[in-house]
Amino acid sequence: MNVLDFGKTKDGVQTHLYTIKNEDLECRVTDFGSILVNLFVPDKHGKPVDVVLGFDTVSGYEQDTASLGCNVGRCANRIGGASFTLDGRTYTLDKNDGENCLHSGFHQYSKRIWTVTQHTDTSVAFSLDSPDMDQGFPGAVTMTVTYELKENQLIISYAGTPDKDTIINMTNHSYFNLNGGGNVLGHMAVVNASRFTPSDAQSIPTGIFAEVAGTPMDFREPKALGQDIGAEYDQLIKGLGYDHNYVIDDYDGTTRYAVHLYSEESGILMDLSTDYPGIQMYTANYLKDDNGKNGAVYHPRDAVCFEPQFFPDAINKPEFPSPVCKAGTPYHKEIIYTFSIDK
Repeated sequence: MNVLDFGKTKDGVQTHLYTIKNEDLECRVTDFGSILVNLFVPDKHGKPVDVVLGFDTVSGYEQDTASLGCNVGRCANRIGGASFTLDGRTYTLDKNDGENCLHSGFHQYSKRIWTVTQHTDTSVAFSLDSPDMDQGFPGAVTMTVTYELKENQLIISYAGTPDKDTIINMTNHSYFNLNGGGNVLGHMAVVNASRFTPSDAQSIPTGIFAEVAGTPMDFREPKALGQDIGAEYDQLIKGLGYDHNYVIDDYDGTTRYAVHLYSEESGILMDLSTDYPGIQMYTANYLKDDNGKNGAVYHPRDAVCFEPQFFPDAINKPEFPSPVCKAGTPYHKEIIYTFSIDK
């Protein structure tokens, strides 16, 4: 496995870029945040396309506020009021998104140096020791993130065993563009969800399960991301586009199909499967004009994120699947990306 210098952090710590590859895919990840930096997939002409947004050096990720390629934890997405009660005790978190906590606050896992614990030509694993009350969450846990290539699949898996009852809700926040550039409004998407969880003006779910049928939120059949994104629909107006949690159909705790994404331009198809109950679809509505890879400048709608997860604010919504991981109970979740070409 190839290992390259990825630059030094502002504190002078050397970071590295790890390449794993097989006959179908090539993936590059860094020990800064265990971030997915590059994912090369062959297009319909056999040319490799980097299908994720990112930066050329660690300094870009240090300054990034959009979580490009990040593994987000200990709890991805929002917790309303930046607080929750668990086992009779109330915990207070960082308010870094208005009155709410987003992606666990200011001291995010994605801004830390992770330790490489295993690497081969086709896989690499990172670990991070997260102590009791780290980010305000109870319980110490050593989190492990593993990237593995199997034929035409990239598998990202998360594991850890806390010593106290706590929340664990890890996800990957990669921004996908199957053309390698331009906007993604022409990408065709399918989301395996008949329901979603509507949000209030602060993007906190109301607790209601709403049917997608008859609304612009319906992606049960192939539809261009841009077809309804500008619709006069309350949820899209509040979110400046799609930034919503979908409830994966027939969830039973096992890994199941969740998303299909396709670009006619490149011919690349991406299918996503996961054992999480929900998936956040986000059309990069707040992406700033950041200078990305090879001098590219990123704009809103230049990518789409599909973030497998427990639902936002699930710890405060007893009607949602619980994100609590009990003391001594192994946590394990996975995301499987499968790539192919439309023949």
